[in-house]
This record gives sequence, structure tokens and C-alpha cells, in this order.
Amino acid sequence: MRIDSGFDGGNIDVISCEDAGNITLHIRQDSCAAHAQWFYFRVLGAGGKDCRFSITNAKEASYPEAWPDGSVVMSHNQQDWFRVPTTYHDGRLGFCYSNPSDVLYVALSPPYSYARHQNLICRALASDLCQLQDCVATVENRSVEILKFGSARPEAPAVWIIARQHPGEPMAEWFMEGLIDQLLCHQDPLAQALRQNLRFYLVPNMNPDGSIAGNLRTNAAGVDLNRAWDSPSRVRSPEVSGVMSLMDRLGADMFLDIHGDEEFRFVFAAGCEGIPNFDAEMAASDGAFRRHFRQENPDFSLKNGYPADAPGTADLSIACNQIGHRFGCFSMTIEMPFKDNAERLDKIEGWGTQHSKALGEAVLFPIAKHFGVVENQT
Repeated sequence: MRIDSGFDGGNIDVISCEDAGNITLHIRQDSCAAHAQWFYFRVLGAGGKDCRFSITNAKEASYPEAWPDGSVVMSHNQQDWFRVPTTYHDGRLGFCYSNPSDVLYVALSPPYSYARHQNLICRALASDLCQLQDCVATVENRSVEILKFGSARPEAPAVWIIARQHPGEPMAEWFMEGLIDQLLCHQDPLAQALRQNLRFYLVPNMNPDGSIAGNLRTNAAGVDLNRAWDSPSRVRSPEVSGVMSLMDRLGADMFLDIHGDEEFRFVFAAGCEGIPNFDAEMAASDGAFRRHFRQENPDFSLKNGYPADAPGTADLSIACNQIGHRFGCFSMTIEMPFKDNAERLDKIEGWGTQHSKALGEAVLFPIAKHFGVVENQT
């Protein structure tokens, strides 16, 4: 039997795997920072064995409060993922599986590979509905692609949607795949109306370096990109610096930042209530967007996961706050669960790939309502 993680997005250190009934593992920290939570590894040659896994440094994770009442995902083909429950005792995360196959993949959440990312970009750009707006070079000289959909009119409202600032939150890119595929649909009347009236700038993966490295929160320089928006560095956080420069040039009338939350078991949004220029009109738009999102997809919850910032206390290094303040526009962070939606349980997949993709498709409706593109619909 062998356990490895030397592949795109992989993360685990093997302490012992001689005995399938007593496999001990460690989560590896981010490549240049002291964050740890994400794991993704492969088990080879354990077919027909009862495997017992123990991650012995789970208490040292960035969010140990997420481990109780948790689960991991497993797959034999990297396409169909199923949930296995976990236990958390004495700082150890444990789980068991009677393995029928000589190959088994284990992860914290269904991964989104760099190969799939490249296929998504290729599929989008092969369509006459999408063009490459620009590319931003990462610390390790990979590309952060900015896809453009919609109107050629420079005065048309600009909608920016970015994802995967935190690489260990792959559900964010599954969300983007659902959104992009919907915008690529020639026949869908809502997508057609949105393309005619709005400019969409989509960033499916803000942090490909961290994604490939199997990091939880940081890029190749050890920077948490979602804490770099107040003064992004061209050297240490070029991903943010480059995207923000484009936003300054092209404008922004709506901004959505897509994430996953390790602890909460529901989908929710965090607004920018604490920015200095937040006003009653912004508050009304925030509430309406949430209601319309819930109307379109009941996985979205109206309750808050995080407490709202008091007026004037927002951390402007966070993307949602900085962009809302900088452009005076509607700005929101959307959070999906790692585990499951406790209100709409899926006993096989938990919060799976199709749930994230469906949420990405559904976000077009509240966007359309916000800009009056579907004003006559209920």
C-alpha cells in the first residue's frame, strides 16, 4: 500500500501506512505560510482492506472548530465523489472506509484540478460569446485569466465575479463553471438578455499557484490574497494588483467574490456594511439581491454566517469591502459549505460539485433583477 499527494492540488504528509488499520497522516502547511486545513491524497494498493485513517495534527489546523460533525469526500475515479463521516477526538481527525479498489482518492472537498480549469478556459474562449479580456501573471508566472462576456458598449454596467482567492476552497471554481456554462448558452433567454445589457468580467481562479501547491489560503509568496486589496504588491500579490488595475480601467458596478466556509453548514453571503460610504440604497440592494437569490435557488440562505461589521469598521484589505468602497458599488462575498447544506441534506455527496454549479447558474437571476434586466418577472 502507498499513499501519495504529489499531484496537482495534493496535500498530505504520511507518518505511517504499513498497517491499513492504522494509517497516520499530517496535513501539510501552505507552501510559504502557516495555514493548514486542506488535504487531498491518493491511496494505492489497498483494495479489499478496511482502512482507518487518523490525521494526528488536526488540532493545529487553521479552523479546528470545523472538524466536529464533519466528513471527507472519496472517489475511485476523480469524478464521482461520495461522503464518509469523520470523528474528532483528542485533536485527531479520524475516518474509516472498507476499500473495494486499488485506487482511492480522499479530499476535504471535491477538488477542481488545474487541467479542468484549463479546459474551462478553452471551452469558454472557443465560443463566440466570450473573449479573453486580459491575463495577469502570478508569482510563479502562471496566468490569471479574465474572461469577458456581454456588451461591447463601454457604458454598459460592469459585473466582476472572482473566485478561489483561497485555493483550498475548490467549490468556488465549481460555482464559476456553472456560471460560465450558463452564460455560454445561446438559447437561454436570461443569459441572452444579460449579455446584451451588461459587461461581465469573470476570474475563475485568482490563485492558480496556490491551487496547484495544495495550499489552503495563500499564493506562492505566502500572501492571503483576500487580505491584500488595500495596497496590493506587484511582487508579492500581483494577482490582486493586476485585477484591481483592470477594474480601475474598466469600471465596476457590481462585485461578487466566491468562497467556501469550513465551519458553517449553509450557503450565505457577507456584505460590505462596514465600509465608510455604505448607505441606505446599498442596504436595500443587498437585501433585494439576497431575496432574489433565495427565490432562484433555495440552497442560498438569508441568514448570516458572519456578524455584520459596525459602520465604518470594515477591513478594507478584504476584496468585498475594498471594491464596495472604491467604486461605491454593490459588493458581496458568497460562501458555500465544505460539508453539506444542513437544511437540504444530500446523504451521498454532501455539498457536491453539482450543488456549486447550480448555485453559479442561479446567481444570474439576482444580477438581472439588480440591474432591471428582468424587471417584469416575479
